[in-house]
Amino acid sequence: MASFKCPDVVNNPGGWGPCTLPEQFKDIPYQPFSKADRLGRAADFTNSAYMGRRDRYASQFGAGGDIFAYYEENDESSFQLVDTSKAPKTFRKKTWQNRNLQRIRRDERRMGGTMQMLSRGGVRDRDRQRQERKLQKRWAGRRRWTDRTPVKVRDPSVEVQSSWKPMEELETGKFSKLSAKVDKPEDLLLCGSVQYYDKTWDRINTKSEKPLHPVDRTHHNVTTTDDPHIRKYSQSIKGANVFATDTILSQLMASSRSVYSWDIVVHRVQDKLFFDKRDDNDADLLTVNETAQELPQEEGDHYNSPERLSLEATYLNQMFGQRCLKKQTKDLPEPNPFSASSEEEEGQAASVAYRYRKWNLGDGLTLVCRCTHDAVLQDAKHKDKFINVKTLNEWNPKSGVDWRQKLDVQRGAVLATELKNNGCKLAKWTLESILAGSAALKLGYVTRNAPNDPQHHVVLGVQQFKPTEIAKQINLNLENAWGETVMVFVVCGGRFFFFFFFLSCVCCAGVLQHFVKMLMKMPEGKYVILKDPMKPLVRIYSVPRGTFEDDDDEDDDSEEDDEDDDDEEEDDEGAEAAPAAVTEAAAGRTVTSL
Repeated sequence: MASFKCPDVVNNPGGWGPCTLPEQFKDIPYQPFSKADRLGRAADFTNSAYMGRRDRYASQFGAGGDIFAYYEENDESSFQLVDTSKAPKTFRKKTWQNRNLQRIRRDERRMGGTMQMLSRGGVRDRDRQRQERKLQKRWAGRRRWTDRTPVKVRDPSVEVQSSWKPMEELETGKFSKLSAKVDKPEDLLLCGSVQYYDKTWDRINTKSEKPLHPVDRTHHNVTTTDDPHIRKYSQSIKGANVFATDTILSQLMASSRSVYSWDIVVHRVQDKLFFDKRDDNDADLLTVNETAQELPQEEGDHYNSPERLSLEATYLNQMFGQRCLKKQTKDLPEPNPFSASSEEEEGQAASVAYRYRKWNLGDGLTLVCRCTHDAVLQDAKHKDKFINVKTLNEWNPKSGVDWRQKLDVQRGAVLATELKNNGCKLAKWTLESILAGSAALKLGYVTRNAPNDPQHHVVLGVQQFKPTEIAKQINLNLENAWGETVMVFVVCGGRFFFFFFFLSCVCCAGVLQHFVKMLMKMPEGKYVILKDPMKPLVRIYSVPRGTFEDDDDEDDDSEEDDEDDDDEEEDDEGAEAAPAAVTEAAAGRTVTSL
């Protein structure tokens, strides 16, 4: 059986611990320590794991470990190295600087003694300049990680007030998961006056460029609640509960591709929704390079600032849309509802046809939308077809593909670059053409006479697409929702071009239906849909009814409404006024014109 022997225990009545020091521990210095010190390796002679950093095992008491340091008794100051031979040269990898130096020396040997000394500096300077030019060509259009420009903070389209109540916050990246099927639309009305497209513009190329001269026309960008026909349909059509314009719907449907901030005002009146826009809203202005990797960075009144480029693009889009038309006019069953009634301004309205259409969105939702056609085109069978005419403008040839050099021989490359840099704008144009039922979409390529001259422009070419074809190229689908890699196959001038790029397909009907259902669940009132300027987020705010309205304007509008009550009753017989909550600020608005 194992025995247990109790060790000797020394009693210390005055404290704790041993009373006397054992013999084996005498004459040993004391090393201070702390309980907070980390216990790591028992012996680390290299400390390579923490080289260049603070020792993680350092004591709290500082350099107290010198007590146990080892010192050599013999003096090492008299020690000398016996081997005095030179160390062998290490092999250096030849760089372009070494090759450049060797080339200079080789040229000097060829030139000889006196000439060598006189021309050494000139050869070096000439060779250095040649090398710099080579490097500039090699790195042209590229940026190093050290040349990163600071991210420009963009302002929202409208300032959020303290009285606004946030209701919902949506991520635009999740819109691709939405899906909805919509039946074919029903045409309600076709009105306005349009001109025929001149086919001679299709034969323009870079060698026969044509200057773009301004045209004196008035463009009416009337919002939803200012439209007299929409007011009438809101009361006469049973079941119609969603009202908007093609510009507002395209902005909402293409929200997942937008980068800049935008806002839409929504009026919820009983069981009806009116998608509207503010008077000073920039929704009618076109963006430039919105989806490019490098956005325009100029600020202020510079002609290449985002604000100036937007005004320039909008101006060119309107001017080219009117300049490429014939004088022949096609009158529609009803006149333009927004044209001026005075004889002085008669005939100055821009060529436009308005088509009012109705869609059944399902779940008891019926949409009434005002769509737009820009011109009429006669096909080979002499049948009139409505088309839309839009303009792509080049403002900096060095930022991408030079149109004057590539448009005729590589038009597919130019189009692919525009799809990458202006994907949101092209998506909205395609959606507007599909909503209106246009047979074709004409794209005009307009550039500046000089890169620093934003006042004078020339037309380099015109290209025609079917809206459904260009929708497939940019992966824009009205029903299904998925994201995949798209291969765009373009035939241009007998050559074939393939372009691979990634674009998220957006279910446009699903996005619209999602917003409508969400707003229908909210109480009656006024709401603002605002896109965040820096993040892919869309927020919905509940705002007071008097937001975006001036008291002075309301007083003036009320006086004008009293004077024009008799005229409105004669013009709109049987049409009732829209709800007061929607039309309280709509009656006296002035149509915007650029």
